[in-house]
Amino acid sequence: MKLITGRGQRLRRRFVLLAPRCTHTTCFPDPTVDAALHHRLLIEAQKLRGRIALEEGAVETWQLSSDGRHIQPADDKSWHLLTLDEHGHVGACTRYLPHSNGVSFSDLTVAHSALATSEIWGRKFRNAIEADLALARKRRWSYVEMGGWVISEKLRCTTEAVRMVLTAYGLAQMFGGALGISTASTRKGSSSILRRIGGESVMARGTELPSYFEPQYKCEMEILRFDSSRPNPRYRPWVDDCRQYLETAPVISAHAADLSLEQIRVEMGKRFQHTGQTSSVEVASADPVWERSTGVA
Repeated sequence: MKLITGRGQRLRRRFVLLAPRCTHTTCFPDPTVDAALHHRLLIEAQKLRGRIALEEGAVETWQLSSDGRHIQPADDKSWHLLTLDEHGHVGACTRYLPHSNGVSFSDLTVAHSALATSEIWGRKFRNAIEADLALARKRRWSYVEMGGWVISEKLRCTTEAVRMVLTAYGLAQMFGGALGISTASTRKGSSSILRRIGGESVMARGTELPSYFEPQYKCEMEILRFDSSRPNPRYRPWVDDCRQYLETAPVISAHAADLSLEQIRVEMGKRFQHTGQTSSVEVASADPVWERSTGVA
C-alpha cells in the first residue's frame, strides 16, 4: 500500500491547496493566482460535500444551495486541501481553518456545537479548549479547526482518507506548528481514523468528554484535539513524506500576494520547523481501519 507515489512515477491523484479567499497573502513562495480556477475548485468541493452529506442524511435539500453546494461560513477563511483525480476533478477534500492563538472561544466554529451548548458538558468543554488556547499562546502556535472532510465513493477503501489527515499534520508543521480540534462523525470509521493517527479525546480536569448527538447533522459526533508535533510515532515518517510532497503541490490563490517574494521566504524561514527524518514509505497494512469507507467527517 503506497501513501506517497515515488517522485519519478506518474500520479493518478494529486493534492492541490486552495488559499483562503479572505487573505491576500500565502506562506508559499510561488502560488498560482487564478481566481477562476480557485472558484471552480471550491465549488466542486462544496458540491461533493453537499452530495455526500445529503446521501448520508446529514443535511436536507433546503440546507444546500440551488446547485447542490454545502456552503459554510468558514470556507472563505480556510485553506482547502483537495485531492484531484486523473481528470482534474475534486475527489476528496478537507478544510483547515487557522486562528491566531489570541482567538476567543466564542469566535470558534465549535462554540456553536451541541456539546458546547450542553448544560452538562458545555462549561467543561469551554474550559478544556481555553486551556489549549493558552498552551498555543505559550508555544506561539496557531489554533486550528479541521472539518469538511469528505471522500468520494470512487476513493473510498483506498488510502486517501489517511493520506489527507497525514498531510494536514504536515501543513500544520509547515505553518510553524498548531494545536487544534476536529469534529468527526462516528459512522464509517471517520473518528477512528483520526484517533489512530494522533487525535485525542478532549479532556477537562481528567474527565474525557463524550461523543454527542449533533442535531445539525443528525449523527453521533466526536470532537478530537490534535498537536501537530505529536502524531502517532508509528506514522511520523508518513507525515514527513506527506509534508515534503505538499511543499511541491500546486497552491491556488484568488488574489495576488501582498508580500514580496523575499518577504515570504523570510517569513517561511522563521516559521518552518523540521520534525524528524524523512522517509520513503511503502508499507502494506492489514489493519482494517484503513479500508473502511468514510464519507462526511
